[in-house]
Amino acid sequence: MPNIENLTKRKITGGKRRAYRGKRRRERKAQPRVVEVGELITKSRRVRGGNIVTYVVRTDKVNVATPEGTKNVKILSVVSNPANRDYERRGVITKGAIVATELGKVRITSKPSKNGALSGVLLK
Repeated sequence: MPNIENLTKRKITGGKRRAYRGKRRRERKAQPRVVEVGELITKSRRVRGGNIVTYVVRTDKVNVATPEGTKNVKILSVVSNPANRDYERRGVITKGAIVATELGKVRITSKPSKNGALSGVLLK
């Protein structure tokens, strides 16, 4: 599969090179999916090979790994998100985000925009 970014590279002389073909369906980029705090909404989409991927659009619960076992806890708010400072203001959850829950602060360990569930670890 050719690299899409190389379809319209410039020549050594600096001149523009015409793309020899258009993008194929498999080369399209998916729309960015942001996961926000709220009532649970999940969606599914078909991916290459006919597989189905379920992802979270909005959620208010997180599966937290604690020393006593795993607990499903309510999310209160997003405390910080190292992926993007704007995500903190908007309340977007990504992997590595720190959220406030009923048990305390939790770091998200799953990719909520790719997995159908939200998992995290309790911080000390």
